[in-house]
Amino acid sequence: MLFRSAAGRNPNDITLIVPVNVIVGDTDEERAADRNLLRGMLSFYGSTPNYAFIWDEAGFDGTTARVRERQKAGDMAGMAAQITDEHLATFCTESTWDGLAEALHDRYGDRVEVFTAFNFCDGYLPEQVLPKIRERGFRRIVVYPFLVIDSVYTGGLSLEQVNKAIGDEVGWVQEIRYLPSFYERNEYHERLAAHVRAGAAGLRDRYTTSQIGVVLLNHGCPMKAKGFETGIRESEALYHFVRERLVHEFPNITIGWMNHNTPGKWTQPDMLQAARNLVTTGARALLFAPIGFVTDNHETILDVGYTLEKLRALHPEVPTQRISSLNDDPELMRMAAAWIAPLIDSAAA
Repeated sequence: MLFRSAAGRNPNDITLIVPVNVIVGDTDEERAADRNLLRGMLSFYGSTPNYAFIWDEAGFDGTTARVRERQKAGDMAGMAAQITDEHLATFCTESTWDGLAEALHDRYGDRVEVFTAFNFCDGYLPEQVLPKIRERGFRRIVVYPFLVIDSVYTGGLSLEQVNKAIGDEVGWVQEIRYLPSFYERNEYHERLAAHVRAGAAGLRDRYTTSQIGVVLLNHGCPMKAKGFETGIRESEALYHFVRERLVHEFPNITIGWMNHNTPGKWTQPDMLQAARNLVTTGARALLFAPIGFVTDNHETILDVGYTLEKLRALHPEVPTQRISSLNDDPELMRMAAAWIAPLIDSAAA
């Protein structure tokens, strides 16, 4: 969980400049390529109805409506075309490589600092981090849980701890912004699909792609949670976004839910059943790919590993392998910085 806070500060107090949308290159051709990339990214961001206020507050009323009109028509180029040079000038920093540091300081100056918090790590709990933010004079906060999927068990827990840490002394907080998840981001889907293709490369010299069964892994979800958001909706949407980018090349593809061994009805098929289903439809090799996780953890490593052991016992003739989460993938880091930058600008306005 990252807290990005904004206030007037001495430049010497800055510990870290927040990554932002940058258009950078030593030639106009290089910068033009970045402009085109960011038009697409910002248009996708701008298609979210709940974020329309950010465009409006920056003086670009109606941007979301225009972008959504082109989105409904399936016109991705038309969506990007709604992002004008004026949009880019407001939400991006443009420079040559030599002038980038100065350009970033000119834009954000000493207003932004990054604080890191973890839900269960002593010394980094929100109740320990929020007082530090306040002591340093910050009054505007952007909470970034950095989650692929939002649920009551993830983002909900983060919000619970942040609100508890703020408590009754709410007067010092002037603005709060929050980015719950990024399951819907087109560029994330493209990066995941490329990651899966790369992970399958070692199998393609022995099997056709139709013989490679691909299990796209999401965290399992209980079917009932007293009306709370459990993550099922976003997880299923993420699976279909990634599947549609792979299915024409890897038709033997399925979702696999990483369920906990606890009472109650959970999402199906679990990852073991999902893999066995693929073997039934002709898979001669199996690839497990976590898509609902930013980083690897005991679930993506150990739990998947236990499932692979069971599969090898049941189907010794079918080779199985797991690919990693994206972890600190540079492309993911760049995307993550771009996603949060508009909320930083909104909170600091």
